[in-house]
Amino acid sequence: MIRIDTRPRKRNSHRADEERRFPQHLQWLRGRPCLIEGRAGHVCTGRMEASHSDADGSKGVGLKSHDFTAVPLCSGAHQEKDRIGLRTWEARYSVNHAEAGREYGRLSPHKGRWADIAGAPR
Repeated sequence: MIRIDTRPRKRNSHRADEERRFPQHLQWLRGRPCLIEGRAGHVCTGRMEASHSDADGSKGVGLKSHDFTAVPLCSGAHQEKDRIGLRTWEARYSVNHAEAGREYGRLSPHKGRWADIAGAPR
């Protein structure tokens, strides 16, 4: 007989994720133009979004990459990146997501909030 555990699952507290979240920076990113606008014939569609990737290696189990490594993409570009994969997408548009994310992080007016976190752009 198979035994099924019916106890409620423990919820993740997401405390480890809190130091990675910078909503003001993400809002600032959504006001920037799409990273690949005009590259390789790309025509932007939809609204601006903050795109995360694990290109910098900061992602963990149940954790999204740091917000200060995100880049601005239109929803069409973001969906394409997720559909075809990061490496293929980077090759198609001749961009480096991690490098661009660090540069946006360095330019952010909100960078003082994460200045004490290891790996944050200075």
